[in-house]
Amino acid sequence: MVTSRAGPTSSLPHILTIEDFKGDFSFDTLFGNLVNELLPSFQDEEADSIDGTTGQDGLPNGDMRVPSDSAKLDQEPLFPEVDALRALFRDSFKELVDLKRQIDGRLQNLKQEVAIQDSKHRKTLSELEKGVDGLFDSFARLDSRISSVGQTAAKIGDHLQTADSQRETASQTIDLIKYLMEFNSSPGDLMELSPLFSDDSRVAEAASVAQKLRSFAEDDVGRHGINMPSVVGATNASRGLEVAVANLQDYCNELENRLLSRFDAASQRRELSTMAECAKILSQFNRGTSAMQHYVASRPMFIDVEIMNTDTKMVLGDQGLQAGPSNIARGLSALYKEITETVRKESATIQAVFPSANDVMSILVQRVLEQRVTTILDKLLIKPSLVNLPPVEHGGLLIYLRNLAVAYEKTQELAKDLRAVGCGDLDVEGLTESLFSVHKDDYPEHEQASLRQLYQAKVEELRAEAQQQSEAAGTVSRSKSGSTASSHQQISVTIVTEFVRWNEEAVCRCSLFFSQPVTLAATVKSVFNCLLDQVSQYLTEGLERARESLNEAAALRDRFIIGASVSRRVAAAAASAAEAAAAAGESSFKSFMIAVQRCASSIAILQQYFSNSIARLLLPVDGAHASSCEEMGTAISNVEVAVRKGLLQCIDSVMAEVERLFSTEQKAIDYRSPDDGNLPDHRPTNACMRVVGYLSRAIEVAFSALEGLNKQSFLTELGDRLHRGLLLHWQKFTFNPSGGLRLKRDITEYGDFVRRFNAPSIDEKFELLGIMANVFIVAPESLASLFEGTPGIQKDGLRFVQLRDDYRTAKIASRISSIASES
Repeated sequence: MVTSRAGPTSSLPHILTIEDFKGDFSFDTLFGNLVNELLPSFQDEEADSIDGTTGQDGLPNGDMRVPSDSAKLDQEPLFPEVDALRALFRDSFKELVDLKRQIDGRLQNLKQEVAIQDSKHRKTLSELEKGVDGLFDSFARLDSRISSVGQTAAKIGDHLQTADSQRETASQTIDLIKYLMEFNSSPGDLMELSPLFSDDSRVAEAASVAQKLRSFAEDDVGRHGINMPSVVGATNASRGLEVAVANLQDYCNELENRLLSRFDAASQRRELSTMAECAKILSQFNRGTSAMQHYVASRPMFIDVEIMNTDTKMVLGDQGLQAGPSNIARGLSALYKEITETVRKESATIQAVFPSANDVMSILVQRVLEQRVTTILDKLLIKPSLVNLPPVEHGGLLIYLRNLAVAYEKTQELAKDLRAVGCGDLDVEGLTESLFSVHKDDYPEHEQASLRQLYQAKVEELRAEAQQQSEAAGTVSRSKSGSTASSHQQISVTIVTEFVRWNEEAVCRCSLFFSQPVTLAATVKSVFNCLLDQVSQYLTEGLERARESLNEAAALRDRFIIGASVSRRVAAAAASAAEAAAAAGESSFKSFMIAVQRCASSIAILQQYFSNSIARLLLPVDGAHASSCEEMGTAISNVEVAVRKGLLQCIDSVMAEVERLFSTEQKAIDYRSPDDGNLPDHRPTNACMRVVGYLSRAIEVAFSALEGLNKQSFLTELGDRLHRGLLLHWQKFTFNPSGGLRLKRDITEYGDFVRRFNAPSIDEKFELLGIMANVFIVAPESLASLFEGTPGIQKDGLRFVQLRDDYRTAKIASRISSIASES
């Protein structure tokens, strides 16, 4: 510690030490510690001075009294401790300088000591590094020595182990040679053998020794017999070992039979430990194959005839193959469940007995599938001949296919259950497939034949129903007979739906039997083609029957055409018959339209079925979907051709009835009213009303039956035919102006009717007809301007103007000669 006392003017001594500068040094703190002992007294004096001044120098008005200069000089200084502080600061500065010198000296000493210690430290480190290097060298030599000693010890150990092994082998070889000599003594003599081969407690050891001896003897016989056949000594050696081989074979067979007998006895008593012991020993003979096969073959389900009969009765019951797929499915499920439980129980025994349990399970499951399952499948699935099909009354081909599908599905489920129980390395799925290979090879042909058989049976059923209904109706007129036959053999959407249902069931079987996309697509395509043929044939034949009804109605109508010169009685009878023929024609028209409507519904069902069920199975194979779409288009096109022919016949039938109505209802006086002073009749003619009424009934039927392009083309063709028919019909009459007005009224009625067709070209034609009717109404001198104003009517108008009753008297020909020549 350094002590410095203040000068004579300082009142407080201050001591500075090095400790004051250690830790968290602060100059403010140091300064405060120096001056705090002096400053408080000064602050107190200053406060007292201020208080005294305030009390004495105040004026009555509150102002401060200002002392004079002489007074200021007499007063004490404002900071009386300044001299003490100056002395303090001066002494402190000196002490600080002394402290700095002391610290510098100490630092210099420390630097010298650090340099000396560092030099010593470096020297020590250098010596340590040399010592460590030497130590590492010693360790390396020691490790090398230890390794060398270890290798030597390992070699010695190997030699000792080899020597012990050789000694053991030599000892075993001596024993084996002794045993071999015993077996080689004389052929068939097994009585003089060592106790080892007759001691039941050492059966395992005896089996092992016998197997080794037999293997050695057989190898020796084979080697000498092949490599040295001409050496006498080798021949003798081989002959001697052949005796040993024979004796060993006899002994092994006898020992194996003895073990199998013991195994069977233990099996009957359910002594699993004894069975496991025998199985372990038998595993030395052909890897235990004989024991495995013997155990599996001795299971009751393979040898008990009663179990086999129970299996058949469980599946087929008392009805045999006619039990039905649902009953057979229940029977197979029950049988396969019982088989699975039996195999599961056997699996527990096998796991506890056999060392190679998986191999035994493979043999067991294979035997179950090849014997027990195959036996029931052979009785259930009797493949029918495609030449002589089974009758439909007994189920036909369909019963076989349904039974096949049920058996296949249930057997696949059995295979999965057996795989879950355990079947070793056996390909149980492949083995299951092989059970049905003989049926799957010809399956597509059987499926198609079944669909054709079902279709033929349905057609024959429909024909029989129609025949029965015809016979029940009795003998009727030809028209009534035709109508009845048509109604009895009308196309049915329900029947087409049945065709689709057959096909859908067949496609489900295809998906069940085949998993490869190519094979599945080919089979499904062939099955779907059967449906296309069935639907196309059924609809086409139905349309042909409906067309036959139209033909019969047309023939009936032609028979009752009224002649020009007949009696009233004959005319009345003919008219009545013609009305009946017309009714038959209208009925046949409705029947055909219903047939067309049902055709459209049937084709929609067919297309919907293709989109929902067939397309997804064909798309994975290139070209299959497009090819099937093309074939479906061809089938539908055949139906559309028949529809078009029938629709044209319907138009012919409608126009024939229109012509009949014109011939019976249209009177000459309708368009040539007498000039009797009465007001002209502005109502449509009776013929027009009858024709429009008949046509309205016809198109109502067409509207309900047709749609799309078929509807539009039918109405357009009917409108065009009606237009031409009207032109031909009106050319049979002459017209006066009042008749022309009534003709125009008829044309307006026809025009209003055909506007329901929504055919602009037909509307335009009837509008021109209305304009053309003016040739009968306007004055002769206005005809030229009429033709010039509407060029569209010139062709028909020039022909129709000749029907005016004043055509000759008014010399109309000369009035329109210029227009006629231009036309």
